[in-house]
Amino acid sequence: MSSSPIFRNASEPVWCDGCGDFHVLDGLSAALEGLGRNPREVAIISGIGCSSRLPGYMESHGFNSIHGRALPIASGLKYARPGLDVIVTAGDGDIFSIGATHLVHTVRRNPAITLLVMDNGVYGLTKGQHSPTTPAGTQMRTGSQPSLERPVDPLELMLSLGCGFVSQAYSAEQASLVSLISQAIEYPGFSFLNILSPCPVFRGGMGIYKELRRSIVQLGDGSHDETDPVAARAMLLSASGPVSGLLYRRDLQ
Repeated sequence: MSSSPIFRNASEPVWCDGCGDFHVLDGLSAALEGLGRNPREVAIISGIGCSSRLPGYMESHGFNSIHGRALPIASGLKYARPGLDVIVTAGDGDIFSIGATHLVHTVRRNPAITLLVMDNGVYGLTKGQHSPTTPAGTQMRTGSQPSLERPVDPLELMLSLGCGFVSQAYSAEQASLVSLISQAIEYPGFSFLNILSPCPVFRGGMGIYKELRRSIVQLGDGSHDETDPVAARAMLLSASGPVSGLLYRRDLQ
């Protein structure tokens, strides 16, 4: 799927070859165009990291903020300009490490903003350190030993915090990605979409795409009750691999 001519500007992305973030840029652009949004009614806020370059490639309002602080800045913008679609783009290191406290309280306050996390399980911008979502036992070329820590599970974390919209996508599955981004943007409260966005340079080479495609468990078609957080967590814990789809949605009156 090519990028939307409405929502893409003339800047050429500078991500590494094979980066999953190219797919996310295409998916977000296509979702916004499909929803009939006007670029002047959309604001994209980011922190620091490879993923945080994304606002610079979009024909919309954009702000590249500081590490871990995109959510409070986006919340302030939404409260000041409630008519804007406010979207945060972040990386797993940005949002689940230095930004974790802001994540907790943003979920609690439930502003109508969308958080898209490009989760590659590595600090890519700083050349390959372990991140909060790096699987235990993973050896990085920048480290003297494999990761020893239990990784953060983004979906389990968001369910435990009481987030009203919890989902996950695979960046290379464009149709599903566009659908989930669109649903997240239209959700009337705080919405969370974790996007498995491979970093072939520091995590597994191009083979990581085939590995993910083989292991992903597709949600939907009555796999569980998407309105029941207990059923959603049970599905997550029983899945044989990373899930893709809408895990949980709480209706807001």
